[in-house]
Amino acid sequence: MRKTILSAILALGAFTAPALSETIRVGMSGGYFPFTFTRTDELQGFEVDFMRAVAEETGDEVEFVTMSFSGLIGALESGRIDTVANQITITPEREAKFTFTQPYVYDGAQVVVKAGNEGEITGPESLKGRSVAVNLGSNFEELLRNLPYADEIDIRTYESNIEQDTALGRVDAFVMDRVSSAQVIAKSPLPLALAGQPFDEIRNALPFRNDEAGNALRDRVDAAITTLKENGTLAEISEKWLDADVTKPLAEAD
Repeated sequence: MRKTILSAILALGAFTAPALSETIRVGMSGGYFPFTFTRTDELQGFEVDFMRAVAEETGDEVEFVTMSFSGLIGALESGRIDTVANQITITPEREAKFTFTQPYVYDGAQVVVKAGNEGEITGPESLKGRSVAVNLGSNFEELLRNLPYADEIDIRTYESNIEQDTALGRVDAFVMDRVSSAQVIAKSPLPLALAGQPFDEIRNALPFRNDEAGNALRDRVDAAITTLKENGTLAEISEKWLDADVTKPLAEAD
């Protein structure tokens, strides 16, 4: 009888004991304003607040690991980090390697030029014969290199969009996401302007290694993203950093 009672207590404890928290190692560049950047020695931005909100939902700890953007995917593959929160776009090539959460940002590529040149450079089709800065290893670099006239563009790569901004003294334009472009224009010491409309809609999500552990963590994080969308937290974070809600497909956006 005593053994039966003890077994019942142990069984009840198994059901009521909280799951042990894990540490999610999140890779980011810390150089992609306003998504991830350092100010007064503090890592901050949309991605930082987003991942902290995710970890609060999953009951995990979050550890931010900063490195050059071009090294993030390799760090994920090698197991040095568990995911990348740096506006990683879902592409067929990446889906072949990783498992992704649902998108949490919907965006588009944008050409930015020095103010006064927006009448001359009006979008991607007018980049032929121009020098164009782009984030090294980003989907925007891939986008430019896949244009049918890519061999007519002088593509110059930089490790951060902040470097792209300052590079406008040496290049004709830079390409980045439409959301960050507005923020960079507002903060830049240079007079900048949008060149044409956003193009090539993109979906940004969190990648995980496509193994048993990676898929399990992806499922937990994905459920947290659903909750953050439904309770409005994700939209609040977007409005805080971007002055817009970019968490819905462009067709659904106001």
